[in-house]
Amino acid sequence: MTDAPDLLLAHHLKTLKLPTFLREYDKLARQCAAEGQDHVRFLARLVELELIDRERRMVERRIKAAKFPATKSLDSFDFKAIPRLNKMQVLELARGEWIDRRENVIALGPSGTGKTHIALGLGLAACQKGLSVGFTTAAALVHELMEARDERRLLRLQKQMVGYKLLIIPSRAIAVQCPAGQWTN
Repeated sequence: MTDAPDLLLAHHLKTLKLPTFLREYDKLARQCAAEGQDHVRFLARLVELELIDRERRMVERRIKAAKFPATKSLDSFDFKAIPRLNKMQVLELARGEWIDRRENVIALGPSGTGKTHIALGLGLAACQKGLSVGFTTAAALVHELMEARDERRLLRLQKQMVGYKLLIIPSRAIAVQCPAGQWTN
């Protein structure tokens, strides 16, 4: 007996870029046959598996492209450690409506209060909602802008930055020169 139909099907599924179909069709076909399900239900379940896997891979790509220093979710944030932080407001921000309205969020507070963790959690939530996210520190951004200017690729970098739906720029401290010439943080 020849395996030509199986080889042809595998080739077509690879060509159509349907890796979950290729990986799962045989096992699912046997399962549906054992359960007495018709071909339409079999295909519906197979398509659903493909869509779920495809969405998972897209989220993974967005997270990787964001260049987060660590992947932290809001679920892992200890809101009890900082009782002054409004948990409901943070969870509302995670819905991302402020991003759609092109509004900004600025997190202020002393070191160690979870500002970066919250920012990473909001970034992760945005990636899961299908939005493009970028993460860079303020120092790295300034360095990259100066380097891009020197290499005459500033416009390309600006277009890249504008392409993000959410750009996260944490900064440890900002120095501002006072009129008297003294520095303050």
